[in-house]
Amino acid sequence: MNGESVVQITNVHKTFDNVVRALRGVSAHVLRGEVLVVIGPSGSGKSTLLRCVNGLEKVDSGQVVIDGTDITAPKVNINKVRAEIGIVFQQFNLFPHLTALENVTLAQKVVRKRSKEEAEEVTRELLEKVGIPEKADNYPSQLSGGQQQRVAIARAMAMNPKVMLFDEPTSALDPEMIAEVLDVMLDLAKEGMTMMVVSHEMGFARAAADRIIFMDEGRIVEEGTSSKFFENPDHQRTKKFLSKILH
Repeated sequence: MNGESVVQITNVHKTFDNVVRALRGVSAHVLRGEVLVVIGPSGSGKSTLLRCVNGLEKVDSGQVVIDGTDITAPKVNINKVRAEIGIVFQQFNLFPHLTALENVTLAQKVVRKRSKEEAEEVTRELLEKVGIPEKADNYPSQLSGGQQQRVAIARAMAMNPKVMLFDEPTSALDPEMIAEVLDVMLDLAKEGMTMMVVSHEMGFARAAADRIIFMDEGRIVEEGTSSKFFENPDHQRTKKFLSKILH
């Protein structure tokens, strides 16, 4: 990890339907090789912030810069920027008519212009990495939720992204499948992948996060290292949140 920001968020505001103020002047950054975990109660703006980083939501004001490119600029080629950002959602969003292998190779061939052979080689290496090499020829309906999410992670990684965004990637999974997905994410963190993770999984946050941001009502309430956040938070709102979720 070095001092160079891959993601720079500056004073971002976002309101839905002129009523719901989802983000109220949020500023944050993610350094290259850093794991930033964003936590907070439901409706605090965490997922909206992540979607603004990927350009899936347009900010009302403020700036989002990804590896030097201002994605909030009027004439930015957002698809070109998105090709450099891996994103894993709560839902797996796999194509049901394609095998695991085909799901992971598709964007490599279309966006990265890789040959079929090269894309398949990359895919098999990644399926090995996420622990399901034997599932290459299985369709999503033949995979468990945890296996489908690991295919989704492999698909995002196949594009060699500059940053990986995870939007509560385990929230749709059965409890016994959560660990297998978190283990893959922990391995990525250890290898130095730049990651911004919205998660309710406090064990993962404690183990993997270089920094934690706690959000509430569209604002960042507290920010700090994992150990500081869990052991000695500054703000009463943070303490109250932690007391409810850490039994």
